[in-house]
Amino acid sequence: QVQLVESGGGLVQAGGSLRLSCAASGRTFSSYAMGWFRQAPGKEREFVAALSRSGGSADYADSVKGRFNISRDNAKATVYLQMNSLKPEDTAVYYCAARYEVAQFSRTYSFPNQYRYWGQGTQVTVSS
Repeated sequence: QVQLVESGGGLVQAGGSLRLSCAASGRTFSSYAMGWFRQAPGKEREFVAALSRSGGSADYADSVKGRFNISRDNAKATVYLQMNSLKPEDTAVYYCAARYEVAQFSRTYSFPNQYRYWGQGTQVTVSS
């Protein structure tokens, strides 16, 4: 079991940057594939980015490709989401998610129901 705590959200102007962090408890962080999702008011939770257990494979939503970067530091049991060139439509609550992987070192997952563990979310607001 793993517990996830997001941080780094806030208010930023369009064109600015933020880096979200998701700190995981437990000693087996390297066994988890990780993902970031977001949910805007009145909308469904949507995929943002995913990173494989190995860290060697990443996947991004088309809306964030070229602007966002997902990475992990297993020594710190933390996954990051670097967000650049932010747009007002990026405004949402951002959630970190984890999926335990016995194998599949290079697989990523882009659907919420593929993840068992979730953080509480961090608000990102981009002003125009």
